[in-house]
Amino acid sequence: MVAFPTSLTDPRQWIKALMLLCLAVGFASASAQLRIEITGIGANQFPVYIADFASEEAPPQNMAQIIRDDLERSGLFRNVNASSSVTLNENSPISYPSWKAAGVDAMLTASITRLANNRYDIRFTLHDVTKQNVIGGQTFVVPTAQLRYTAHLIADYIYQKITGEPGVFATRIAYVTKNGPRYELIVADADGDGAQTALTSKEPIISPTWSPDGTRLAYVSFESRKPVIYVHSLPTGQRVVLANYKGNNSAPAWSPDGSRLAFTLTRDGSSQIYIANADGSGLKRLTQTSGIETEPFFSRDGSQIYFTSDRAGGPQIYAMSTDGSGVRRVTFNGTYNISPRISPDNKTMAFIARREGQFRLATLDLATGEERLLTNSNRDESPSFAANGRMIMYATEMGGRGVLAITSPDGRLRQRLSMTSSDVREPTWGPMLK
Repeated sequence: MVAFPTSLTDPRQWIKALMLLCLAVGFASASAQLRIEITGIGANQFPVYIADFASEEAPPQNMAQIIRDDLERSGLFRNVNASSSVTLNENSPISYPSWKAAGVDAMLTASITRLANNRYDIRFTLHDVTKQNVIGGQTFVVPTAQLRYTAHLIADYIYQKITGEPGVFATRIAYVTKNGPRYELIVADADGDGAQTALTSKEPIISPTWSPDGTRLAYVSFESRKPVIYVHSLPTGQRVVLANYKGNNSAPAWSPDGSRLAFTLTRDGSSQIYIANADGSGLKRLTQTSGIETEPFFSRDGSQIYFTSDRAGGPQIYAMSTDGSGVRRVTFNGTYNISPRISPDNKTMAFIARREGQFRLATLDLATGEERLLTNSNRDESPSFAANGRMIMYATEMGGRGVLAITSPDGRLRQRLSMTSSDVREPTWGPMLK
């Protein structure tokens, strides 16, 4: 939180995504995984049956259960007879009336076969039980290490075919943990599994943010005893300094095309917003005030930069063109509104609002100005939209310890992600891999 004064539908795309994920070799396994607890459910859940995968031998990952868990966490699906031992392969004949009588609207049948060289052949068929026909299916041949990721891709396929919107089960998240004097920048699957450490430091790491192609993270590290902005390549582990000017360098944000970053510098005195090319060249100052201008975030069409400013007294959220012109105020309710994040459809802004002394996650309809408070907690920070806009991840405190939480934009679905031995902070939800 800013320290203001309190006054996939194409299989070729899936293959590319698998190859990209396999390139992420610059990691060490993280010491702990996030544990997810669902504390609320969505409305109008779609009943679906995910059959156990037909197999001659038990594979190292229970892919059917991973898919069930993914769909359940979305809040939009209800698993019917998920604990059943019924096994159906992708070619099994389906008695649609029987399954409809069991309360199933759609079902997945699949098989997994072990091949040579630790590879697996995975085939699935998705059925529309109500219409009594096949929706579609796919075939994958993947190494053992990619079984879990492939299960997430299949869950995304189901999600998109049924809802008409892309799923985000195969995306990744990044966050920072603190355990004693040790800070770690962690990258994990969207369900918290497969956590790997990208950076370890004895000094704070803050403000991680994903590049639009999902291959890099920009973040602020204090390892030089001052805040410096780095860009970190996840496939190679290589990182470069983006901004190390006199004073503080903070709050990086990528443009939607990945060609530029906006960030905050104090090189000329007060905190002001600057923009530069992704390699750090072409630095340009965008704001010209004597106050605090920080937390830039690009609109999803790249035409605007939202930011936090105290130019009117207390911190409020403003927007401007990417050349610094046309500044306008966005928030008017309350005296403290910070950390703007724009939804993928450019219609909603998530932010942190101080209301009655509590720092709470809120959303603002950018067309109508309608505000909605989504939480009842008192230390929320760092909101981040999922790539399909269906979820918002944020950091909060429970029992005096930092945890991550997820809520739907209507506040109905709630999840909590925590570790037993570490504070968890600074979440950022990655893009869909292309």
